[in-house]
Formats: sequence, C-alpha cells, structure tokens
Amino acid sequence: MNKFKFLCLLLLGLFIFSCGSNSDKKSSYFKLKTEENKSEFQVGQTIRGSIENLKDRQIDSIRLFFQQKYLKTLISETSFTVALENPKLGRQKLEAIVFSEGETDTISDNLKILNNQPPKAYTYKIVNKYPHNKQAYTQGLEFYQDTLYESTGQYGSSSLRKLNLETGEVLNKINLEDRYFGEGLSIFKNKLYQLTWREKEGLIYNLDTFKQTGSFAYNQSKEGWGLCNDGEKFYKSDGTEKIWILDAETLAEKDFIQVATNTKIYSKFNELEWIEGKIYANTYQFPSVTIINPKNGAIEGVIDFRGLRDELGNLESLDPQNHVLNGIAYNPNTKKLYVTGKNWDTLFEVEIVEK
Repeated sequence: MNKFKFLCLLLLGLFIFSCGSNSDKKSSYFKLKTEENKSEFQVGQTIRGSIENLKDRQIDSIRLFFQQKYLKTLISETSFTVALENPKLGRQKLEAIVFSEGETDTISDNLKILNNQPPKAYTYKIVNKYPHNKQAYTQGLEFYQDTLYESTGQYGSSSLRKLNLETGEVLNKINLEDRYFGEGLSIFKNKLYQLTWREKEGLIYNLDTFKQTGSFAYNQSKEGWGLCNDGEKFYKSDGTEKIWILDAETLAEKDFIQVATNTKIYSKFNELEWIEGKIYANTYQFPSVTIINPKNGAIEGVIDFRGLRDELGNLESLDPQNHVLNGIAYNPNTKKLYVTGKNWDTLFEVEIVEK
C-alpha cells in the first residue's frame, strides 16, 4: 500500500469516527431530566422524566435503561415513567439512547435509590461467655460443622486458626507471610477462603490441613474486608458502600449491591456473616451490627452492641479506636450467635432482642 492510499484511508476513518455515534461524549442535542430535577427516590415511588430535545432534532426512537437493564423503547413520545417496585438501592444510573437523524446519543443521570422503611432496632442479651485469645486481632469468624474458625490481621502477625469454642484453645494455626494483612474468611465445599486487606488477593486453603491450594484476584473491588457465602455464591465487602457478589467456583466479581436505609447510603462494612437468608455485618469502629437484605442492599435492622465492650477483662489495655467489635459467627446447627472483637479476651454468645 502506497503512502497516499494509506493517508486517504486514515482520513476517511477519522471522518467516519467523528461523524458517527457520539455516545461517549456529553450530548449537545438532548438532556435527560427528571420531574422537578429530583435525584433521590425511595422503593415504591415512580421516577417521572423526559428527554429534552435541545436542538429540535427529528427523533426516530429512544431506548430507556435503568440499573443497566433495558426497560422500553419510546417511539412518538419523550416522556417516561419508571416504577421502583424491586430496585437495587444506592447510586443507580438512568440511561437513554436517542436515535436521531442517523446518529445516536447516550445520555444518563445518576440517581440515589433508598429504602422505603427504616431499619428495625435491636439490642442484645449475653447468654454465655467464652475465652478468646487477646492476641487475636479478629477479622473473620465462622462456624463449620460445629467447629469455629478465625482469621486474624496485622502485618507480621496475621493468621488462620481453628478453635475450641469452650476453652478458646487454638487447635490448628498457620501464620500468613508478613506481606499479608489477614481479613474476612468463609468456608465453602471443604475449602477455606481468606481475604487479605490491600494486597488485592484472596487465599484458598484445604480445610483439614490448612495447606494453601490456590488464590484469587479481586478485580474491581478496592480492598478485602469481609466475606461470607449463602451456599451458592460469596459476598465480599471492600470498605465502600458496595458488597460484591462473587461466583463460588471462579471467585469472579459478577455483580454488587449497595447498602442503604431509607435516608442514607452506608459504607465501612467489615466482617460479614450469612444468617438465615440475611447478611449480618460489623460496621468498622461502631458498636453495631447491620442486617442487610442481600437482594437489594436494604438495611433491615441494626443491632446496638453498646455496653458489650465493658464486659471484657482486658478493657483497660485496649485502644477504643482500634480494638473494636469485629467478629460474628452463627452456628446453623444450634441456631446460636457469637460475637467478639479485635484483641478482646472474651467471645460472647448473645441473644438478639427487638427494642
């Protein structure tokens, strides 16, 4: 190919690109507008909006999307409604592709979707107390076949442990490499999955031997905080408002929910536990556990654990900003719930009571 022909093809390509779809640029032709410029909605409400035709162009059709799902095609109208019957909560995108005069424009608006009911308020009763190793900076806690497993953090002292509930004795333990900061853990099909904090890597072990058999990358999520599973897929928190949904076989991040109440979107969910169809989550540096609907991210309840820390035997030696409540373990066989904290000397069996 000679230089002249190559230059002609290059210029033709640039011309086609510049005159074709401008879906990646802010449209100067159209604008997506909600009624009264409203940007915050609750479950059960209806989004009312329209596509403003800023240059009086001939519109062929408009394709409407919400939460990355196709809703409808508008042919002879520019107004629309979106009923929020069972939406995911959090920051969600409303998007329209406008076809006009041989071109396409993609326009969008970011909306905040909140729950329509406040969370229920709960408190607790202490049922039993068990010894807990005060050297354990608890990051993950989980029962499997009546045996308790724990992941601990801190660079240079992170570990994976198998525990005796009654005595607190460490039955098996391995230390992580110094470059890892251990985080949440979950057990699935006789394998133990342990997160690391900022290393963007999860570790996989044989449950019986604690021998590492593999690892997995985090992909889009920022960090590793909490981990649990529902028997089919994993749920992973990363410190943001998102809880990521992972394929149980490949550990790929397939989707996510965002956690919200009827007034606000929340973040900093640390240790996670799957309990009877809900996600229970510690909120980092707060003496509370939230009960989260895994389908839409709604906070359906908040358990107030204030006062529990006062029951510790090593309270005076703990930093209140660092050695906080963290660690939820539910035994599905006995229906008993246990909680502890970072370097706490006590593991508490608790009963949850609605206020």
